[in-house]
Amino acid sequence: MHQSGASAPQFVDGAVDGAVDAADGVLPDGVTVFDDRYPGVAELDPDLLRALRDAATAAADDGVTIYVNSGWRSRGYQNELLSEAVSTYGSESAAARWVATADTSPHVSGEAVDIGKDEATAWLSRHGATLGLCQIYVNEPWHYELRPAAREGRCPPMYADPTHDPRMQP
Repeated sequence: MHQSGASAPQFVDGAVDGAVDAADGVLPDGVTVFDDRYPGVAELDPDLLRALRDAATAAADDGVTIYVNSGWRSRGYQNELLSEAVSTYGSESAAARWVATADTSPHVSGEAVDIGKDEATAWLSRHGATLGLCQIYVNEPWHYELRPAAREGRCPPMYADPTHDPRMQP
């Protein structure tokens, strides 16, 4: 789920706008990378999840908790987020700066995670590359993906936003 200035989806009885719920990847506040009871965490790519847990363990030594705002998402949840973004931003092209389609989103494949709390994103910004965790988009400081080659150096250059990412092209 993006964290721009747009309004967040409304939670109704554990579901977003009554349509999707925890089984689709919706996460309540306070979920960490160790909360396997939520598919949004448990369905992440195993290598990404392992790197996130290593990061969380290291961050805890610095007094920082790694929270997950959004991880794996069902296609239905991704489609709902995109629909809400189109309503918020006025067009599909404007929404694409913040929310990918279900066909292109790395969240749907479990290969992306949105980290909660500024101190956690700041910690990952400083230390994540050593674990292969890289921020992908300049406009989304909370969005991280696994880039194993980063462990040997630095993360690859970031895209300005998802519209500049070749993976997001139809």
